Amino acid sequence: MLGIVIPAHNEQDCIEDCLVAARRAARHPALHGEEVEIVVVLDSCSDRTGLIATRQGVLPLHVRLRNVGAARAAGAELALARGARWLAFTDADSRVQEDWLAEQLALQADAVCGTVCVDDWTAHGEHAELLRHHFAETYFDREGHRHIHGANLGVSAAAYRLAGGFRHLACSEDVALVEALQACGAEIAWSARPRVVTSARRHARAVGGFADALLGAVAQRLAAATAAGSAGAALPA
Repeated sequence: MLGIVIPAHNEQDCIEDCLVAARRAARHPALHGEEVEIVVVLDSCSDRTGLIATRQGVLPLHVRLRNVGAARAAGAELALARGARWLAFTDADSRVQEDWLAEQLALQADAVCGTVCVDDWTAHGEHAELLRHHFAETYFDREGHRHIHGANLGVSAAAYRLAGGFRHLACSEDVALVEALQACGAEIAWSARPRVVTSARRHARAVGGFADALLGAVAQRLAAATAAGSAGAALPA
């Protein structure tokens, strides 16, 4: 059995698209009919996220942790207890491609670190184009990259247990797990083959997370432009 684990906190606006995509990936013919269970970890949800998830026919896990590392860990433990041999992780504001899970397994590694892309920057308003250019210039969406995203991560059950699982961190729990896997000597595939589209939301859920990094990039670009403009204005005629 394969497990897909998705933590969610008040994601009613995007969870349905996320789960439709995950269910499609679970039915990919390259999986040869192997059972796939999708666990949605509903962490302190007060909106319709849980109702939407239940209607999608996935396995809901209600927790009150307000901690993404603890939520991922709880979902992983449930999937393992139900017999999962492989754990695939994504986020509630992301959409995996149809062959996402199949591509993770095809890489035949202990763990897979995939890349992400953004198809809609409009949430950033007047800064959308600036941010799109920044991402294109600084993000390496290719084989052999060194990006780590909880939205596109896979690991065998054996390697996950050996590494000690997710630490209960409010941010960078994915980085900590990959570092632990490396310390254990796990074979990690750094691949752009498993594809995930994620959101460019303006309201960061965690300091240091993907959304927070995007907001920081906007601030840095604007500061650099302001400094350049000030320097130009100070030049003598």
